[in-house]
Amino acid sequence: MTIDLHEFEQLLGMQFQDMQVLRQALTHRSFANENSETVMHNERLEFLGDSVLDFLAAELVYQRFPAFPEGELTRLRSALVRTESLARLATEIRLGDFLFTGKGEKKFTGRPRQNLLCRGFEAVIGAIFVDAGLETVRDFILPRFGVLLHDIVEQALYFDARSVLQEKAQAEIHITPNYRVIGSVGPEHEKDYIVQVVIGETLMGEGKGRSKRAASQAAAEVALQKIAAEGWGSLAMIAAQLSPKPEPTVAEDN
Repeated sequence: MTIDLHEFEQLLGMQFQDMQVLRQALTHRSFANENSETVMHNERLEFLGDSVLDFLAAELVYQRFPAFPEGELTRLRSALVRTESLARLATEIRLGDFLFTGKGEKKFTGRPRQNLLCRGFEAVIGAIFVDAGLETVRDFILPRFGVLLHDIVEQALYFDARSVLQEKAQAEIHITPNYRVIGSVGPEHEKDYIVQVVIGETLMGEGKGRSKRAASQAAAEVALQKIAAEGWGSLAMIAAQLSPKPEPTVAEDN
């Protein structure tokens, strides 16, 4: 399949001065590995774009919510730049149709597909920054971030699931949740961590994420959904079983 970079420029609403930087942004490592050694993949641009997006997301929430404390701003920023959010923005510009990928990545679906789109979007942002500067990136991303931010606030998608779970668990059964990394999936450069959250000795949820922290948040969200459906009753019984039992009293002989 031939990829038309000029069509993608039209979808972005801009013209690149250096088409090579755009091509690099759209080139996944898998494609570079299967082709010439001189083909440059997009991971350096992905790194740059990730930092630029973090900055612009922080700037937006700082200006939009002047009364919010640091913790709330951090959660809003994280919600704006998380994998699902950036994959959504990537889908809106049909990024998946223009990525140069190896044969294995072409069949990605579900979470791996989201990771691919998210990282490709970060690389495109890095390319725009290199080619045209920060103001051009700002003009491109802020309207899109604005729509995302509205949905995030409207649906309360920015809450810290780990904090909520800890507060609930300590208040209801006086036990602090524990998180454990049980493995990872995917190639080294696109690894997803798998984390489980355990309350007492009960497995409450499992999540995946690009970082251990993101995977922990995903596991906590699963746990909260389970608790919302089942309640705390069974956990309260477990907590009672884990509590130290009083030593039986022995009647004294008269």
